[in-house]
Amino acid sequence: MAMKIRLARGGSKKRPHYAIVASDSRMPRDGRFIEKLGTYNPLLAKDSEDRVKMDVDRVKHWLSLGAQPTDRVARFLEAAGVVAKKERSNPKKAVPGKAAAERAAAKAAKAAAPAEEASE
Repeated sequence: MAMKIRLARGGSKKRPHYAIVASDSRMPRDGRFIEKLGTYNPLLAKDSEDRVKMDVDRVKHWLSLGAQPTDRVARFLEAAGVVAKKERSNPKKAVPGKAAAERAAAKAAKAAAPAEEASE
């Protein structure tokens, strides 16, 4: 059975609240889970200690059994010092998209046109 440690969404519309759960990877996101390991409240301030709460001993237990954390949960575990920090590389993150590149080119051309007229 493929195990995941992931977030299960709760809360009302536009007021998310997540449970950190250990579940079978084939189950739906908000469906059946095996054990609740903690909570995550994204509405709280980033430096608030109540933003992410988890039972670290149980998380370590599930990791030892082969459970794979999702990306977001892995970041929580890195912040808590449970797993080693993973090197992430996204070289295209700072590259503008197609529409933004076209706007920048048009703006540069527009700025260059009056400069050429003034020099003539």
